[in-house]
Amino acid sequence: MRILLLLAMLVASCRVAAEPPPGGQGQASTVAALDTSRALDPAKINLRSAAVLVYDAKSGEALVARNANTAKPIASITKLMTAIVALEAKQGLDQIITVTNADIDRLKGTTSRLRVGAQLTRRQMLHLALMSSENRAASALAGSYPGGRQAFIAAMNRKAAALGMKSTRFHDSTGLSARNVSTAQDLMRLVLAAKRYPLIRQFTTTPGQVVTVKGSGRLQYKNSNRLVQTRNKEWHIGLSKTGYTSEAGRCLVMEAQIGGRPLVFVLLNSWGKLTPIGDANRIRRWVETSHKARTRRLG
Repeated sequence: MRILLLLAMLVASCRVAAEPPPGGQGQASTVAALDTSRALDPAKINLRSAAVLVYDAKSGEALVARNANTAKPIASITKLMTAIVALEAKQGLDQIITVTNADIDRLKGTTSRLRVGAQLTRRQMLHLALMSSENRAASALAGSYPGGRQAFIAAMNRKAAALGMKSTRFHDSTGLSARNVSTAQDLMRLVLAAKRYPLIRQFTTTPGQVVTVKGSGRLQYKNSNRLVQTRNKEWHIGLSKTGYTSEAGRCLVMEAQIGGRPLVFVLLNSWGKLTPIGDANRIRRWVETSHKARTRRLG
């Protein structure tokens, strides 16, 4: 009997040792679907984004939801996954990366102040990609990955699967491709995963940054999220990323503390330039009002 017990303990310990650590590349995609049945209808607080999810990371509740499981193009929200894959490769952050012809946007013809031949460290490329949504920086990160761009994109899709992002597909590292698609619920998982990385939190919440590029001089970059760029005192934002293409519309994801609650915001497919900001402010006011009403009832 004692021998059988020892054998059972040995098998169990081997099984645990073989399991990948939480959040690792091999993590199984067995994440339960989020229940949005009790979430507030966004129309009740006049939200205009086509897909909406507000998630309380502490309680695990969906507070507001609309089309949370509808796959849509996500534009530069992509760059959160780009940053995760680049950081998990553990390549030197001070290694110099050069912008090449392969980093030119030939899909939509967007421009960049990072000329072909510009050289920055991997850390600087990450900073510009996350803070200012600099497309050539995001492309250069993929190009410098072991195995090249295709290996990088494959790693992005493996990581999405590991995080349980079942409706998400990546085809490039910038988000310019309309084939980069996801759902609000999947992007909530991406925001929570990205928040584990101090550099992603730091770079996405930097209001602005000056970089010196040989041949171009000092270049001033600003955060693409106006709430961060203007240091809006009504917000306590821990992570932020914007996105825009004609197919995706205006997109915004954030993690912010509101009324003592750690909330994840996902706002997709907004067509007015300031609509995501307006929706975010309407959500904040609704949460704060609800928190005050609840506090009065408990008091």
